[in-house]
Amino acid sequence: MSDPTRSALTDADRAYELDRAHVFHSWSAQGQIDPMVVTKAEGSYVWDGDGNRLLDFTSQLVFTNLGHQHPRIVAAIQEQAATLCTVAPAYVNGARSEAARLIASHTPGDLNRIFFTNGGADANEHAIRMARLHTGRQKVLSTYRSYHGGTHLAVNVTGDPRRWPNDNGSSGTVHFFGPFLYRSAFAATTEEEECQRALAHLEQVIALEGPGTIAAVILESIPGTAGVMIPPPGYLQGVRELCDRHGIVLIADEVMAGFGRAGRWFAIEHGDVAPDLLTFAKGVNSGYVPLGGVAINDAVYRTFEDRVYPGGLTYSGHPLACAAAVATIQTMEDDGIVQHAAALGDDVFGPRLADLAARHECIGEVRGTGAFWAIELVSDRETREPLAPYGGSSPAMAALIGACTRRGLLPFANVNRIHVVPPLTISAAEAVEGLDVLDAALSEIGARQ
Repeated sequence: MSDPTRSALTDADRAYELDRAHVFHSWSAQGQIDPMVVTKAEGSYVWDGDGNRLLDFTSQLVFTNLGHQHPRIVAAIQEQAATLCTVAPAYVNGARSEAARLIASHTPGDLNRIFFTNGGADANEHAIRMARLHTGRQKVLSTYRSYHGGTHLAVNVTGDPRRWPNDNGSSGTVHFFGPFLYRSAFAATTEEEECQRALAHLEQVIALEGPGTIAAVILESIPGTAGVMIPPPGYLQGVRELCDRHGIVLIADEVMAGFGRAGRWFAIEHGDVAPDLLTFAKGVNSGYVPLGGVAINDAVYRTFEDRVYPGGLTYSGHPLACAAAVATIQTMEDDGIVQHAAALGDDVFGPRLADLAARHECIGEVRGTGAFWAIELVSDRETREPLAPYGGSSPAMAALIGACTRRGLLPFANVNRIHVVPPLTISAAEAVEGLDVLDAALSEIGARQ
């Protein structure tokens, strides 16, 4: 009789060998990586190729909002596959129609029409295309310290270092500084100063670029990969006012922050603002099948009522992906997932991360909301010198990741930060378990320095 555990480990060995022989990995120097094999996953946990169970504090790339192998989503995909696996986007299919209805029922303002894409990058590409056609203008403004996707236009709009090797400067993109008090570009000392000076800076950029040349301002409602930087009170309202004054389309990138991650259905609700276009992906169906999209307001929709929209995708509104979205949103509604995420932020992550910051000298700042947090790590609290250089890593960060993994925690690390972004379905006890591991790992690293 075969040993299923041994069989799984043997399969893991073969999967690794074939990966190294044939798979080309994104954002990687191919010969310098040693990727982890994941053999199975359930709830808040994954198992590696050696059979070790790891608490997933990453939600993978911050998309498994309802955890791994959620039975309701899996069942919805299976049921849809048995009925209608796929169909071209020109035809109506029930899963897409219901997914669009459910998404529109939660978007702010009059974002009532949904254009489906395969993921977040092409959602942002199409939102910018819609804004350019709607306004007849070309330029799009976005912040430094942002990430909007890896396709040609989306990576040019991106503000982080992944843009640099891909940027040919021909996509009509202009970057500006968003608010980030901890590393203020404006010498601000309070949130109010940071907000006012950041808005004055954006107003000046708009004036110098020429308001009549600018189609859109695209913002992550809460910048995610770049550091979970919560906009100060009044900032999003101020951007909305500048856009309204100059006829500029406001695009809210909710690819990472949306669908409960920030303790609201959409993070922009924290700013009490409705954008003209809202992009989404990831949490819309917990990443079970690739899906993204653009939520479109009435004004932009009217532009294309009698004018052909020159864009589309073969798999737009794929039935399997949309069935997963329907099950995800219905589960979120039925189980109070958004409220649970908000409570995790208020009752667990907020206070316990503040406690870690008080006890570990390498923590410069913690910030976040809901199940969306970042721990800013520094080598010196006074100078705020990052524990790793912008766009890179360091031996100290590598040691911290290793210390977490050895203790059974899968951490999300980016530059000099650890992001705390577990599934929204994680229990309070599991969240505490992960933070205790992080505490121990930080102590280990601190003892070495």
